Amino acid sequence: MRKIFLVYGHYNEKSFNASIRDTFIEAANENGNEVDCVDLYKEKFNPVFAGEKPDEVVIDHQRRIEKSDVIVLVAPIWNFRMPAIVEGWMDKVLAPPWAFKFKKLFGNYGYPVGNLKGKRAIIFCTYGSPQFAIRTFFLNMPTKRLRRGVFNICGITDVIYKRYFAVPFVSDKKRKKFLEDVKSTASKL
Repeated sequence: MRKIFLVYGHYNEKSFNASIRDTFIEAANENGNEVDCVDLYKEKFNPVFAGEKPDEVVIDHQRRIEKSDVIVLVAPIWNFRMPAIVEGWMDKVLAPPWAFKFKKLFGNYGYPVGNLKGKRAIIFCTYGSPQFAIRTFFLNMPTKRLRRGVFNICGITDVIYKRYFAVPFVSDKKRKKFLEDVKSTASKL
């Protein structure tokens, strides 16, 4: 059994992202896993970080992550990043010194050392754009940034990134195929 901490970042309960969340939770539970889901919009998570110490909400999320084996993010990609509420969650929760710290080399040079080694991450993202545009013109920026710039720095190197392209424009048949991929991913934990 795996313990999963799922972060959901979409304001609309009728969105395809909600279908991804629900499909993942159902399939993970059917396979004997335990899912702890945080809905950032419902919780009215404050994404603004102004250098303050972690509040009780942030500390609670960090404790729940400590008890988990897998962190799952479900959110759309808008303007080549996740919604501000999810980005702010990463800034506040996956922050130093809790998620990583810097090892000084010399002067003001150093490198991050992740504190979340041994955990896995799964990212489910929806795009309005077709795959060709994201891969060709924008060089997979969201994928690289989340994998390398967020999770790898925290020590999480086992990252699965699932992308579903042109979601507003695809057929119901294609959406069902996307959800089958979500089920399959949850089944392979």
